[in-house]
Amino acid sequence: MAALAAAPFAEDQLSVIRRLLDGANPEQVQWLQGYLAGWTAAKSPQAWPAAPPTAKTPLTILYGTESGNAEALAGAARKVAQRLGFAAKTIDMADATPELVAASENLLVIASTWGEGDPPQRAEAFQAALLADAAPRFDRVRYAVLALGDRAYAKFCETGRVLDERFAALGGTRVADRVECDLDYEAPAKAWIDASLRALEPESGPAVIHVDFTRAEPGSAFSRTRPFEAEITARTNLNSSRSTTETIHLELSLQGAGLAYEPGDSLGFLPANDPALVEDVLRAAGLDGDAGLHGQLRDKLDITTLTSAQVGAYARLTGDAELLAIAADAERTAAFTRDRQVIDLLAAAPARLGAEQLTALLRPLPPRYYSVASSRALVGEEAHLLIGAVRWQSHGRARNGVASIDVAERRAAGERLSVFVKPNPHFRLPAEPDRPIVMVGPGTGVAPYRAFLQQREATGARGAAWLFFGARNFTHDFLYQLEFQDWLKSGALSRMDVAFSRDQPEKIYVQHRLWQARRELFRWLADGAVLYLCGDATAMAKDVHATLLRIGEDQSGQDGAGWLRGLQQGGQYLRDVY
Repeated sequence: MAALAAAPFAEDQLSVIRRLLDGANPEQVQWLQGYLAGWTAAKSPQAWPAAPPTAKTPLTILYGTESGNAEALAGAARKVAQRLGFAAKTIDMADATPELVAASENLLVIASTWGEGDPPQRAEAFQAALLADAAPRFDRVRYAVLALGDRAYAKFCETGRVLDERFAALGGTRVADRVECDLDYEAPAKAWIDASLRALEPESGPAVIHVDFTRAEPGSAFSRTRPFEAEITARTNLNSSRSTTETIHLELSLQGAGLAYEPGDSLGFLPANDPALVEDVLRAAGLDGDAGLHGQLRDKLDITTLTSAQVGAYARLTGDAELLAIAADAERTAAFTRDRQVIDLLAAAPARLGAEQLTALLRPLPPRYYSVASSRALVGEEAHLLIGAVRWQSHGRARNGVASIDVAERRAAGERLSVFVKPNPHFRLPAEPDRPIVMVGPGTGVAPYRAFLQQREATGARGAAWLFFGARNFTHDFLYQLEFQDWLKSGALSRMDVAFSRDQPEKIYVQHRLWQARRELFRWLADGAVLYLCGDATAMAKDVHATLLRIGEDQSGQDGAGWLRGLQQGGQYLRDVY
């Protein structure tokens, strides 16, 4: 009890404490200890004022996205930054201006490139304003850029490169080197996030923080890195036997998966390469007969897409003079890779490779994504896909689409696909069920509109709906014809304009139907309708976009580009093109 002599209590208080403790047994002492601990925890916030909060370092994470990958990475980076003590916020380039971004002290930029060097649709206006002469200075901005792309395209990661160089030209301080990511972006993106945050705030936290890019849906344990094995319950060719095309309607059971997709979302799945092509590649590399390597090339590695990086790597590996000359010239490389595949590269300079040399040359086999053609409100724990079989000839070889032919020729009902949901929050039905919608989708581009109309039927939405659909022949290629006609009768679909390109001497496409209906279309959009465009980005989407520009100019009497930009910024023009 000697310790009580120095206690900060008056003598009468000490006397009470001595009497209490002298007569207490071990169980009572233990109870007192617990009581005092609880009392301290309850009283401390009121008895002792909290230390003043530490000022957090502001951070803006700007992203430009087309398919959602850049947006997902921006969200992951924000979570890491917040755990490191930053006051972090994310901004879509669709909602940003150069003036807003120039006011940031610390800036991370994550930008995708679309097609041959184009920015994502939602980032077009921001990039144009940033490149303009009137763009503000970025002298007080510290920044780093992560570029996403696909090495199959000549202008790999072009958008990220353009933004990075422009920020520097406007006076920004680059704190970390630009990182350019191919389709397997997860690992380099994690490293870039960690390095960039430490460059912006070196004392911000521990050396390593886990970044989760799996993108599992809430309530679901399944994601791109851990897909769900969905059973194929139905597989039907929607074209007639006399059609020149083949379009597969695929129904998948999601029973027990908890995959909560919405109309407008996509379903990704992991395809398998054609076993015959696998054997051709192995034979060309002098590795035929290796069963283990066959399985790796069939299920894990991309043996179709040919990139300029692969041309250079194989040229150096073989020492072939012609390939070295091609690899040294960007234009010749682009011409060589156009519509060729890995098998063509191996055939151009035959060489016997080791297994590691071959696999090091190849990229990981990426998943393929298809717009969901169903609504859970109507079909329950199922998902329907619409997949057009892709076949063509080039450089004397027959070519097949990896995923589409895997489904069309090698999958049957009762087998399984490894699937996961890829959300697309920028291609959804309006929140207001009475708001009118206009849907443009030739061929397989009609898939999300079937989901839209199923959803509207299930929920009783009353807004007007207008569909523009196109295909080759009315008799052989009118996908979901009976369903659309039923929706016209029920009122779920208000109007349908169709274009069958080969039913008459002159080719008629959906853009021609849009132009013919331009006055009424302009009125619908003036009344607040949302215009959706889905389908092929190479030709159709460009032709439709050009027609919309003409319609805007013709009907408004003003600049068509300004009219269409206003629709985009107001959320009235949404695209999902591929």
